[in-house]
Amino acid sequence: MVIVMRNTATEEHIADIQERLGEYHLRGHLVRGEERTIIGVVGATIPLTLREEMEHFPGVDHTLRITRPYKLASREFRTESSVVDVRGIKVGGGACVVIAGPCSVESEEQIMQTARAVREAGATMLRGGAFKPRTSPYAFRGLGEIGLQLMAQARAETGLPIVTEVMTPADVDMVARYADVLQVGARNMQNYQLLEEVGRTGMPVLLKRGMAATIEEWLLSAEYIMNQDNPNVILCERGIRTYETATRNTMDINAIAVAKRLSHLPVIADPSHGTGKWYLVPPISLAALAAGADGLIIEAHPDPDRAVSDGGQSLTLENFATLMPRLRAIAEATDRTMATPLEVAVAV
Repeated sequence: MVIVMRNTATEEHIADIQERLGEYHLRGHLVRGEERTIIGVVGATIPLTLREEMEHFPGVDHTLRITRPYKLASREFRTESSVVDVRGIKVGGGACVVIAGPCSVESEEQIMQTARAVREAGATMLRGGAFKPRTSPYAFRGLGEIGLQLMAQARAETGLPIVTEVMTPADVDMVARYADVLQVGARNMQNYQLLEEVGRTGMPVLLKRGMAATIEEWLLSAEYIMNQDNPNVILCERGIRTYETATRNTMDINAIAVAKRLSHLPVIADPSHGTGKWYLVPPISLAALAAGADGLIIEAHPDPDRAVSDGGQSLTLENFATLMPRLRAIAEATDRTMATPLEVAVAV
């Protein structure tokens, strides 16, 4: 249920409603928009008479019933598109962001070279895995905290905010000390304890769609994060598993447009994991932006042939630089712009 407040509503009016909701063991999520202030009501059981009761409270204009199972992530809850602020970089709102970097942090030289190159080409954030979920227990699984320290070093020099994956609830505090965006990977999309833990940090969270997840399941996972009073969720379409074997996954361009229609959250695309083929990353990146994606997360590496993970889907630094002007052309053709990197002095 959504409670829409009048423009004349006071803080006391809002507090009275919150207190009454608490008596029903319900939570009221306050959202102050440009045109109106609303209170989103969530809980296990909402009494049938609550809407009528709330409409009699001072300061209330009217109430609305939310029909979607995901309440806070729904456009019924918030009609305006959300914008997530990452150290001054706005995700959503008309400027397309590009997050670039290697699948895994391998060494100081590798991450520093990559960070300098992708920033020079126009990337606005740096990605890199310090903890890697791998199908085989014998594959390289990341440098751990050392990898996070190297990412922080790259941020200090280039000003690029860090996007990195956290895999377990126990690691959230440590990763949050270094990262600017906590990434929840496809394999953990329905790890509900992890979702709640990253939600409690209040930090921006990049939530990847599970490899066999429906869009509704994806948005319900976002709901777990948002229900911890954390509105800073970025959805990421990264391809789903189908019967097709020509590509690593099947990149679901449909999902970008559908998610933006159903939810107010910003949506970005991962063409690297979506295709698994470096030569497919440029065309699918262009298609994703044309479909309305608010940005991209792209794997780039100084020497993909020698990468310890996912080299086959990583662009060379030269190919990444060649792609950026083409992305800018698509953004402009769809009445948007490309976000630009922050000045280093702002980010340090």
